[in-house]
Amino acid sequence: MKRVFSGMQPTGVLHLGNYLGALKHFIPLQEEADCYFCVVNLHALTVPRDPEELQKKTVELAGLYLAAGLDPEKATLFVQSHNPDHAEAAWLLQCVARIGELKRMTQFKDKGKGSDSVSAGLFTYPALMAGDVLLYQTDLVPVGEDQKQHLELTRDLADRFNRTYGETFRIPEPQIGKTGARIMGLDQPERKMSKSAASEANYITVLEHPDSIVKKFKRAVTDSGNEIRFDPDQKPGVSNLLSILSVLTDKPISTLEEEYQGKGYGHLKLDTAEAVIEELKPIQDRYHKLVQSGEVEKVLADGAERARAVTEATLAEMKKAMGLIPRR
Repeated sequence: MKRVFSGMQPTGVLHLGNYLGALKHFIPLQEEADCYFCVVNLHALTVPRDPEELQKKTVELAGLYLAAGLDPEKATLFVQSHNPDHAEAAWLLQCVARIGELKRMTQFKDKGKGSDSVSAGLFTYPALMAGDVLLYQTDLVPVGEDQKQHLELTRDLADRFNRTYGETFRIPEPQIGKTGARIMGLDQPERKMSKSAASEANYITVLEHPDSIVKKFKRAVTDSGNEIRFDPDQKPGVSNLLSILSVLTDKPISTLEEEYQGKGYGHLKLDTAEAVIEELKPIQDRYHKLVQSGEVEKVLADGAERARAVTEATLAEMKKAMGLIPRR
């Protein structure tokens, strides 16, 4: 079986874009691959966080993984900080990475904006991301377009390490979903839906109440026309609604365009809202039961043990290759 690794930060809210672009696609993977899904709470520390909020969001995200259908008997779910091999591998890979390539990372340039006051962690965290992936001898990494650059760096670091110290890592391949990979903001359809958006009108959270979902879709930005067709350049709002509805109904966008001929935007907005509500309701119900049962914490404890059983061998190979003597 191919091995898959993916991580998600426990920050902000898990929104519809996260779910449709990533989490929904993770579930089928557990049937065909050896999957490791990580709540990357160490990555969250690159900017200041409220400690209590970070703890709460870590458990919440893990609970949503399970509620969405992740089976801990088929896939491994764990918290990054519960496996110290990640932090140690990150340091070793920082010693292989070069300042120039870290400076070119677009997320650092966007978040840092040339300031000297940002944390060193924000600058070096691509090495931690590389460690996350390489420790598991990963074959495939499901990523969005915005993370593709980081995976390219991961591949470069793995190749450089192999050439310098001997064959140690598999070179991972990106797996980028074609459908639903970029869900745009409801208030700014030209930009990707984001949990850091200034307005809550931008996104639908996975745990959002149905009434709020309907309200936000009714107010979703479209355009001054009335034709329902897929044209991201000229009609980004309508195209975004069609994309969402297509993913949720498994209907091709071309079929939806035919179905909505002669109908107004109001029909499309309401139908999309109802499809979202129908998709999220069972997840919300399972999530609340899981949180109350304490099952999430049990799954994470077991997942950490299973994860470290895999990574300790790779970390030992890294140390030996770099000349670090083993502890007796």
